[in-house]
Amino acid sequence: MVAGRGGGAVVAGRGPGGGGAVVADGGGASGGRGWPAGGVSARERLARAALTRVLEPGDEHGGRWLRECGAAELWRRITVPGGEAERLGGMTVRRLAGYRLRAERVDPERDLAAVAAVGGRFVCPGDPEWPTQLDDLGDARPTGLWVRGRPDLRLWALRSVAVVGARACTPYGAHMATTLGAGLAERGWVVVSGAAFGVDGAAHRGALAAGGATMAVLACGVDVPYPRGHAELIGRVAEQGLVVGELPPSEHPTRSRFILRNRVIAALTRGTVVVEAEYRSGSLVTARSAQRLGRFTMGVPGPATSGLSAGVHELLRGEGVLVTDAAEVAELVGDIGDLAPSRSGPVLARDLLDAVAGRVLDALPARTAVAAREVARVAGTSADEALGKLYELHSLGFVEREGEGWRLTRRPSCPDDARRGGS
Repeated sequence: MVAGRGGGAVVAGRGPGGGGAVVADGGGASGGRGWPAGGVSARERLARAALTRVLEPGDEHGGRWLRECGAAELWRRITVPGGEAERLGGMTVRRLAGYRLRAERVDPERDLAAVAAVGGRFVCPGDPEWPTQLDDLGDARPTGLWVRGRPDLRLWALRSVAVVGARACTPYGAHMATTLGAGLAERGWVVVSGAAFGVDGAAHRGALAAGGATMAVLACGVDVPYPRGHAELIGRVAEQGLVVGELPPSEHPTRSRFILRNRVIAALTRGTVVVEAEYRSGSLVTARSAQRLGRFTMGVPGPATSGLSAGVHELLRGEGVLVTDAAEVAELVGDIGDLAPSRSGPVLARDLLDAVAGRVLDALPARTAVAAREVARVAGTSADEALGKLYELHSLGFVEREGEGWRLTRRPSCPDDARRGGS
């Protein structure tokens, strides 16, 4: 018998089929080397750690059984002969055989030691560090999260935004993701993405370059650098921020795990920004998950001719909100007062003229001088009012006298600037 963390114990015996550690009752709050004390018993923690190797991410059957009977009892039913697993609603002979096959080689103590060796920990529902917004996933909620990095996961998730997009992004997409990541980090937001090539990596790098906070949610073990080309980037994220995953140490990603990972990104954050995405894109899966969960969903527009922006534009035609920079994202997902600056074109001197003065100015031809009466006729006003406005415009430098007539002030102009009223 091996002592478990926080007073529990793991019986190093064989489960059904010749394998599987059996979790014995330890009771009490969790604790021990490297693990936060909280409301989760050592027995439950070890069982949940074991179940991350047995249940696939997003397994709603497993999530329902966890909710109904708890992790330790579910583990017992799956692994102990005669454990009455067959009585669980939705349990089939084939499903139980698959669970028991996986359980044969499960060693939760080894997994906990492995994650601790890379500076990580295992966070369970009920822990003080557990982000309760993940509970919005219902029975698809993660069994637990393996975490690398020093910051508190729950606190960081409270003020976080996901920036996701195409792996094969354009230079425009990479630029927008980098500037969004940096801008959000500078405003105190945690930038969350999936550490993939393209938009994900650019968003992480933008946040890191700004000295800000970023979190990578992986579809594999947190000790597995995937993709391999981002091993250095993932290492930097782990040092400066957080690396999070549902899968235990040494587990590798699969296509379905990438898709299921996206629901965690959507639930963990206040909103999701899609930078570039085709019609069939995992980034749109994240955005739709965010919409179902009541989170903000945003998109960065691109060229109408770009297939990599087609999915984003379709999102914007629905319930997505168009954003172009970090200030607009922060205004949408932030608190009252986080307003983006109002934007408009430059204010020109003639914009400040009143309506009559503007008509008088427009009535002057570009290259010849005309009498005040002619100006009044074109402007639709009296000769006296037109003359008064001409003197006013003269004092402002818009017009000048030429003999008995008036003309626009001479200034360097383009050859085609020959329209009435000047430029």
